[in-house]
Amino acid sequence: MSVNTDRYETAAARYFEAWNATEPEALKKAVAAAWTADGGYTDPLADVRGHEGVAAVITAAHEQFPGFVFRPLGTVDGHHDTARFGWELVGEDGSTPVAGFDVVTLDEEGRIRQVLGFLDRVPEGA
Repeated sequence: MSVNTDRYETAAARYFEAWNATEPEALKKAVAAAWTADGGYTDPLADVRGHEGVAAVITAAHEQFPGFVFRPLGTVDGHHDTARFGWELVGEDGSTPVAGFDVVTLDEEGRIRQVLGFLDRVPEGA
């Protein structure tokens, strides 16, 4: 059970804000608020470091799934400097073609140092 749930929930909220930003300037600000300058993002399809790399992965996801938004699944759980949470990608029609689970490590200010993402549901050919 989490000792300081606010810290983990805040980090996850910033994470989702970044993933749901579609305008370049908003995306840049959201990534900077959520990740450390040298923070990373790794999943089966990407392995990047730094704000520009993270923003590029997010932009690519929006290009592949235009009009979709990322939303959390369940609660955020954490301990020490690590949090975990599930998520899904939701279309305007309510479809959820992609879902996954992320584990993040945080710095002392609650910004993301590293994301390790796992894809639980991906459409064929994606």
